Amino acid sequence: MLFQPSREEVRRFFIEAWKKQQQLELLSPLETLAVEWVREHPEYHNEMNEAALERDYSIAQGQTNPFLHLAMHLSISEQTSIDQPPGIRHALETLAQRIDSLHLAHHRAMECLGQMLWESQRRNAPPETEKYLECLRQSATSR
Repeated sequence: MLFQPSREEVRRFFIEAWKKQQQLELLSPLETLAVEWVREHPEYHNEMNEAALERDYSIAQGQTNPFLHLAMHLSISEQTSIDQPPGIRHALETLAQRIDSLHLAHHRAMECLGQMLWESQRRNAPPETEKYLECLRQSATSR
């Protein structure tokens, strides 16, 4: 079964991990990875508080949802660590080498992942991971 945390659970996870890091408390491996991605996004540091649990981040108002963005980084990190879907590790590593940035490679992967999920929802069908990988491979080989 797929783990599907609620919006509040995702937000609370990042907020609590960031808080624990600030207080120099022991972090779990997943919290450590989450904190690394929060560090990569200083523009989100002020969002790591209880008030953000209820905040609405509106695309229509040009706002990025920091928790969605960080969760996608975390998902892509997990995917590459276990190479699931098979081939993602190689595709992401190739892209990161080509553009000389793992962080920017993650952002390109997010575009591919978002597209795959949007198409899946639109068709009311399972995600097509091969299309996701193909999108990532194209990013890794195109100029």
